[in-house]
Amino acid sequence: MKKILTLILASLILISCGDKTSSKSVEKTLKTDNIKKLIKKRDELLTTQETLSENIQKLNAKIEALDTTKKVPLITSIIAKKELYNHYLELQGNVTTKNLVVIYPEFAGTLTKVFVKEGQKVVKNQLLAKIEDGGLSQQLVQLQIQADLAKTTFERQKRLWEQKIGSEIQFLQAEASYKAQTKAVEQLKKQVAKTEVKAPFSGIIDDVITEQGTVVAPGQSALFRIVNLNNMYIETEIPEKYIGSITKNKKVTVTIPILGLTVNTKIRQTSNFINPANRTFKAEINIPNKKDEIKPNLSAKLKINDYVNDNAFLIPLSIISENAEGKQYVYIVNNINNKNEGVAERIYIKTGYTQGDLIEITEGLKAGMEIINEGARNIREGQTVKIINN
Repeated sequence: MKKILTLILASLILISCGDKTSSKSVEKTLKTDNIKKLIKKRDELLTTQETLSENIQKLNAKIEALDTTKKVPLITSIIAKKELYNHYLELQGNVTTKNLVVIYPEFAGTLTKVFVKEGQKVVKNQLLAKIEDGGLSQQLVQLQIQADLAKTTFERQKRLWEQKIGSEIQFLQAEASYKAQTKAVEQLKKQVAKTEVKAPFSGIIDDVITEQGTVVAPGQSALFRIVNLNNMYIETEIPEKYIGSITKNKKVTVTIPILGLTVNTKIRQTSNFINPANRTFKAEINIPNKKDEIKPNLSAKLKINDYVNDNAFLIPLSIISENAEGKQYVYIVNNINNKNEGVAERIYIKTGYTQGDLIEITEGLKAGMEIINEGARNIREGQTVKIINN
C-alpha cells in the first residue's frame, strides 16, 4: 500500500511542476507574434501530453497489479437446467359460423304471409313465409287432373296390349302422353314450391327484413336472416412461416375480452391455400357455445401452442450480448471458491423461440452451468466476480 501511495504522490508532484513550468513558458510565447515560435511551442506541448498519457497508463497498470484491496464486481447467477417449454403464437380472430344465412325469395310476387317473428326458433324446412303464386296452384290442379287421365288411359292401353288387343302405336302414344303429363306436373310443383319460403337449417330468426304485403323478387329482396349458434368457430389468418408447426388439433387458448370468457380448445381445420396478398393461411378453431352467449363477429384473442420442448434451457433475454460478428453470448462463472468468487467466462450460444422476457437456448449451455444474471453487462471475460445470490 505504501508503494502505491509513493507512486501516486510522485506522479502528482511531476505533473504539478510540469504544469507550472509549461504555463509560464506558454504565457511568454503568447506575447510574441512570431508564428514559427507559436507552432513550435504547440508541438512541444503535444509531445509532452503524449508522454504524460503513456506514463499515466503505466502507473495505472502498476497500481492495479499492486492493489490488493481492489473491488470485485458483485453479480447474481442462475443455474442452467432443463425444463418444459411451451411456445405460443398470439393472434387475433373473429367468431363466425357457417350457419348464418340471409334468405332471399326464389319467386316474384307479393309476400302474402309471414309465419315467424324475430328471435323465434325454427327447425329445418319449417315454413317461414308464403308468396302469392299468381294462379299457379289452380294450374297445378288442372294439370294434375290431365295427368290422372293420362295415367288411366295408359294403364288401360297397357292391359289391352298385353292381351294382344289394339295396335302398338296406341300403346306407345298413351305411354308418352302419361310421361309428359307427369313431367309437367313435377315442373309446376317445383314452381309452386318456390312460393313457400322454408328454413334451410334449424336455428333462430335473427331478423325479419321484409314485412308482409311487400312485393319481392328473386335475388333482390332479402326476407330473413337466420343463424344457428350451435356450430360456432373462430377464423384467423396465420403467417405462412408457421404452416409446418400450426396444424389440425393444435391446442389453443381462446379469450373473448368483451365476455370475460377463456376457453381451451383445438384447431379443427387449416387451409391448404396461401393468400398471395398477405402471405397467410386460414385456420378454424372450435368454440363451444352451450349458453348461446357467443355471437358471430365477436373479436377473440388466440394463443396457439405451436412448439413444445421437454428439455429446454430458458434464460432472461436481457443477459444475452452480441459481438461485432453478430454472435450471441452469455457469461458463466467457473472455479467458484468458498467465498463465492469465480472467474467469468464467455460462452457462445444459439437461441430459439422467445416468450415474454425469456428465450430458449438451443446450443452452448449445459445443465449445471452458473450463468451470470444481474451484472452481466458490466464484466469482461477472465474477470473475478463475486456471487451474491440470496
